Amino acid sequence: MEGRTDVSNPHLTRRALLGSSLALAVPLPKQGLPASGAEVPSLWREFTRTPFTHPQIPYIGRAGARRHPRRPLVLDVRRYGAVADGTTDSAPAINRAIAAAGRAGGGTVLIPPGTFRIDDVIRVGHSNVVVRGAGSDRTKLYATRNLTELIGVYGSRYGGDKSSWSWAGGLIWLAPTARWDSLVAAIRAKAWPFEGWTGNKRDEWRQLTAVEPARQGAWTVTVADASQLKPGELVLLRLADDTAHTLLEHMAGGGPGPEAYYWDDKTKLLSYVPYEWPVRVAHVRGRKVTLERPLPLDIRPEWNPQFTTHIPELTGSGVEGLTLEAVETPQQPHLLDKGYNGVVLQCAYDCWLDDVTVRHVDNGFGLVAASACTLRGTTVAGRGSHHPYFCREGSHDNLIEDFTIEERTVPAPANTQLHGINVEGLSSYNVWSRGDMRMGTFDSHRGLPFANVRTDITVNNDGRHGGDASAGPLFGARFTHWNIRVTNGRAGLMKIDQLAPYSATVGLNTVTEFDQIDVPDFTGDLHARLELYGTTDVVRPRNLYEAQREL
Repeated sequence: MEGRTDVSNPHLTRRALLGSSLALAVPLPKQGLPASGAEVPSLWREFTRTPFTHPQIPYIGRAGARRHPRRPLVLDVRRYGAVADGTTDSAPAINRAIAAAGRAGGGTVLIPPGTFRIDDVIRVGHSNVVVRGAGSDRTKLYATRNLTELIGVYGSRYGGDKSSWSWAGGLIWLAPTARWDSLVAAIRAKAWPFEGWTGNKRDEWRQLTAVEPARQGAWTVTVADASQLKPGELVLLRLADDTAHTLLEHMAGGGPGPEAYYWDDKTKLLSYVPYEWPVRVAHVRGRKVTLERPLPLDIRPEWNPQFTTHIPELTGSGVEGLTLEAVETPQQPHLLDKGYNGVVLQCAYDCWLDDVTVRHVDNGFGLVAASACTLRGTTVAGRGSHHPYFCREGSHDNLIEDFTIEERTVPAPANTQLHGINVEGLSSYNVWSRGDMRMGTFDSHRGLPFANVRTDITVNNDGRHGGDASAGPLFGARFTHWNIRVTNGRAGLMKIDQLAPYSATVGLNTVTEFDQIDVPDFTGDLHARLELYGTTDVVRPRNLYEAQREL
């Protein structure tokens, strides 16, 4: 794969890639640019020659959801008893309408303008169901209770007195019904679960076929037996680690630094393995299987690579055009959140949120074992939150664009934490694009996230990252920060060329270290790249995700 375009993808050719590169190199209009004009970094020219195998920049041009056809069924929640008076509990009526759409095979559940009080979780558990308000400035769900009250105390599977509502669950919760039921049952039984694609104990799967060796970036793989694979089907690519932890080393870019790193005592990180990557099958020809996305990693025999089953996914569902406002309460001490949480997608694939605001929440928008989902036009507002956005438990290929984190309306209470746009737990190939962060930080929360991109974002960098030592490194390979504007000049987790292995920082204004200062997890040469440092909005293409989509 080195040095050539993967010809197994019929839509991408070397000619098209180079043509786009040349087009982007044409001088750009001067309006709105600094006096020095626009500059195309060498990294971009390199990337167009090897888009699926570049050592520092990941291919994220396929991140996000496909739009699914609208179902003709439309259900108005008022027909089921919802009342926009701000005092009547409308959660049962809204959930009845959602359940009816699910039983019908999908449909749109309309919530008209007004304020609807909800005293329970709003649950989207069937595929092809869209909950649609009249706009985030017109439809409001007013949530009066938290997840501790509604479901129960949720402890951490890693011990201690932490509340898992600090990083899980939402008052609007999109997850397959059976998965949601099993999670709630485990929480109430105090059998703290794993939250991903293979069940509470990671044992709800079976092998479909073994996969032969292949290189990162390949679109087509060879399998031992393709008889159980069908076009359009969602499968898991499952990669286990070996005793030498060569899979984790590969995620970190390989070489002397990762090889010298001591992995054995990183118990939380080791619990995240096997790496599970959901992907749809595009074509099957004999034993050749083409995927809808290129491989995120190499496939090597020592990792026992296989396609497997998983719990049934939620797909084609979304929430649009509404505000979820929780009753305003003080933010709780760090890791003791009660669960006034916003909207979470869990075990969801090809789902979306569009024009959704959350206010006065402990945690805003969550991706938990969610992949190929899009959050567009989302806003976190109000009294301040712990995680405005969280992306964890092996979430991949998601797109968060046109997002806003507003400045908090009240001072932060003592002993609370503000993170920002969080990613952790082997999550990969996620994109944060066109953001306005008036507070928070780029929270790489340990757990070896890799190949994630933050691009075209303005940030008042006043948050702190989290993650305990047992979760291992802050960054894996191919992390990219591209066109980032730091308004307060604070460096923490913005300039990553001395922290992240085989990664890139391109188009960042001058920043200075203070407060939380990190040291690299890996020794020696990190093989990281830094270009156009000390500039603002000079780099072209301006938005790395959009430029890759154009390719």
